[in-house]
Amino acid sequence: MKIEESNIVETNDYRVIIYPASRPLETKEAKVITEKLYDFLAGWAAHGKPLSSSFKIEKNQFIIICVDEEKEMASGCSIDALGKIMREIDAEYQLGLFDRMKASFVEDGTVKTLKLQEFKSKLRSGELSKEIEVFDFSKNTYLEFLSNFLLPFGRSWAAGIA
Repeated sequence: MKIEESNIVETNDYRVIIYPASRPLETKEAKVITEKLYDFLAGWAAHGKPLSSSFKIEKNQFIIICVDEEKEMASGCSIDALGKIMREIDAEYQLGLFDRMKASFVEDGTVKTLKLQEFKSKLRSGELSKEIEVFDFSKNTYLEFLSNFLLPFGRSWAAGIA
């Protein structure tokens, strides 16, 4: 079952956790990952109390988990449980979900991902245009995610490295 729309109201207090894959998901992979996350989140709890959460796969490459912490705070153990399922998914499909030394961007309408050093090098050499849009995985609230997940190069973190 795929969740297209979140049942979470958009507010600053809802926590977002972003897992960026190093490549687009294949259709079959996205289907299995969606089923695994749907099943996991249905029973996800902190200290025995259910967590109100949802997820979506953005741009066929980024797994976005959203938790309503106004109802119940995600605890260390619940975050560890999420990390465990995400590591299993990562190991099964070799997605690089925990590799933070990469940059993802949109060039000519296509999502691309490069190792951070290669990204910096291509920016500095001019091989990569500064007309790109850059993803920011540091967003941790839903409103930040909605408004600042994908930014023009000049307004992104990448502008400081070029």
